[in-house]
Amino acid sequence: MEKGTEVRVQFKRVKANKMKENVEWLREEQREIRGKLGEMERECERVKEETEMMVKQTARTQIKLALMFYILKAREGGNFIEAAEFTMLLREIVAKERADENSE
Repeated sequence: MEKGTEVRVQFKRVKANKMKENVEWLREEQREIRGKLGEMERECERVKEETEMMVKQTARTQIKLALMFYILKAREGGNFIEAAEFTMLLREIVAKERADENSE
């Protein structure tokens, strides 16, 4: 075999090995990125669930505050029957929340 041909063959082998190493490195990087992406998706889902829970808690708190306001206004106006009805409704809501907390 001629020296020039031999050099070209060796160069092609070196180049092929280098390409093989690059392909292996790329595959490893892809695996790592897929893993990180999966972690990010799980974290995103967890944050979404927490946000939904916070929105529900905020809505319940607003309802309870509104009921407390109506209770105060009813008492202020001397309408004790209405105040008692709002109070009973507030107690039912609080009792349901506590029951839900205990069942989790």
